[in-house]
Amino acid sequence: MNKLWEEFKKEAEIDLQSLMPKDSLNKNFWNRKMMLKEPIRQKLIQIANDFFESLNLSEEVILKDITITGSTASYNWSKYSDIDLHLILDFSQINENQELVKEYFGGKIFVWNNKHNIRMNDHEVEIYVQNEKESHMAAGVYSVLNGVWLEQPTKAEFEVDLETTKKKANQLVDQIERVYDFFESREYPKTMEAANKLKEKIKEMRRAGLADEGVYSPENMAFKLLRRSGHIELLHKMIAKSYDKIMSLHKDIRGTLKIMISNLEEEVNEIFDPVIEEVNFQRRMKQKHYLKKKWLVGQGKQKNSTPYKLKPS
Repeated sequence: MNKLWEEFKKEAEIDLQSLMPKDSLNKNFWNRKMMLKEPIRQKLIQIANDFFESLNLSEEVILKDITITGSTASYNWSKYSDIDLHLILDFSQINENQELVKEYFGGKIFVWNNKHNIRMNDHEVEIYVQNEKESHMAAGVYSVLNGVWLEQPTKAEFEVDLETTKKKANQLVDQIERVYDFFESREYPKTMEAANKLKEKIKEMRRAGLADEGVYSPENMAFKLLRRSGHIELLHKMIAKSYDKIMSLHKDIRGTLKIMISNLEEEVNEIFDPVIEEVNFQRRMKQKHYLKKKWLVGQGKQKNSTPYKLKPS
């Protein structure tokens, strides 16, 4: 990990510059009139419609809109940017329990992403199902379905705080590295607990930065930097692999994570069934409580000591 951290710090300066706003939108996607190029628009509509059909919803459910948002629809795009393709639906048309609807869509998106790796001009297409009543904070929102801007991006005048961004990013890298120490020591419940807490901390940090200063806040830029360096992916992998180890050691009826993922397509319903989705939702909550219980009742008797100022090798 020390080698990985050193590589991260060496590349930080280069990656930070890629986060700086551009003078124009990405010319691979947008024409001079700031409209999405027609071949790309038609292909994105086809992708969205194919995914919508795979949801197997009733005919009463209408696809309200298809939008692009995120950095591809703004001036802070880079070679790392995904194409955030949002399908806008009214969740209440499906079921009054919108948490169950969200659970169903989450499973469908997971299966879709495992089946497909769609890229346009070397940018990955990421699908998201958005409730039309859901508030969405973005620098730009473009209706792919109607070919118009719903929220046109603007070039903001500001000074990017690169020093604070680097400070926040390095601090988070250090914390991820410490979680990795738990994992290498095979302390899987500790890894699971610490990694999930850190994941939520990063999520809240980014949310606060977006609300306060927008997409160029040090918090959001630090998150993007960690995502590009692979540290966010490492955090997610530690959570998944720790779950795998815990469930294997305790012979949980769910089996290992590998088996769970291989059977995931069978687990996700072909059609939305509120009864089955509630069972799935309750099972996931039970698993989370099981892991939480193991952490609370099984990890006592730690020695109190002064925190290290420098992490030992």
